[in-house]
Amino acid sequence: MLAASRATPPKGDRMKQDYKIALSKIVEEFRFEVLVRPEKFDEIMIETPEVNRPGLALAGFYGDFKAERIQLIGKAETSYLQSIEPSTKRVMLQKLVDAHPVAILYTTSLPADHALIERAEREQIPVLRTDIKTSPIMSSLIASLNTYLAPRITRHGGLVEVYGEGLLLLGDSGVGKSETAIELVKRGHRLIADDAVEIKRVSEKTLIGSAPEMIRHYVELRGIGIVDVRRLFGIGAVKETERIDLVIQLENWVEGKMYDRLGMEDETINILGLNIPCVTVPVRPGRNLAIILEIAAMNNRQKKMGFNTALEFNKRLMEQMGIKEQGKD
Repeated sequence: MLAASRATPPKGDRMKQDYKIALSKIVEEFRFEVLVRPEKFDEIMIETPEVNRPGLALAGFYGDFKAERIQLIGKAETSYLQSIEPSTKRVMLQKLVDAHPVAILYTTSLPADHALIERAEREQIPVLRTDIKTSPIMSSLIASLNTYLAPRITRHGGLVEVYGEGLLLLGDSGVGKSETAIELVKRGHRLIADDAVEIKRVSEKTLIGSAPEMIRHYVELRGIGIVDVRRLFGIGAVKETERIDLVIQLENWVEGKMYDRLGMEDETINILGLNIPCVTVPVRPGRNLAIILEIAAMNNRQKKMGFNTALEFNKRLMEQMGIKEQGKD
């Protein structure tokens, strides 16, 4: 599998467009109680990360109702239903079910209304319940669905965690990405993916990388073969997912090319619409890439904490030049 992907590396990004998650998987993850289970429960798919509190719908307004969202009924909705006439409440609950939402979720272990259960069984609408309060389960659901349904691509490269920074290693086949990754693991860092990295945009600021399940924890080293990093180095040497903080572009050393020697200009690379810091590291015999990448990770972390060595050096240089100019005057 690894050897085949190396022989024909993907050209550019491979975009996946079909983002869906089975409702049954969400139920299993959050351990929801299933009050009404339709016959085709396992075939119900969720296609949006948003959830909804149907307060306006229960009041009779369906102008912008989103049936594809999970509908949360909490204490506020229950209190409102208890304040209206029983006949009106029955009609409102039946209208909610007739709108065919993907699922209805009762929070805080609230009792489900008999009229809603009866109608949901007839219309084959899932009704769920959790003991978690409305606001926490709402935020947890959105976070989980954002991860499952996030835009994603697969890129040819590697992903390692170095000093808490996620480094995405890119470069042509044979440049030394896998060898660098395995050396970093030997130095105590952690491998997330080698050869193919699945990247998801889980928020407006964050990219998360992981390995395809088939090749997770495996590294191919030319001349040795496929290595199981988890079994060879232990469970502490691998990680399932990691945020991408810095992109390392490895390339063979080109004589005469001007490489950045000061770090004054911050380069970025656009992945899924987000600009990620990027550094180009030339490769040639005698350069210890593992140590260079460790320095790159620490330097990137230092920049995020507000200290930029290049700018500090430039400031000191300008001050020194200013002192000399004053001396001449």
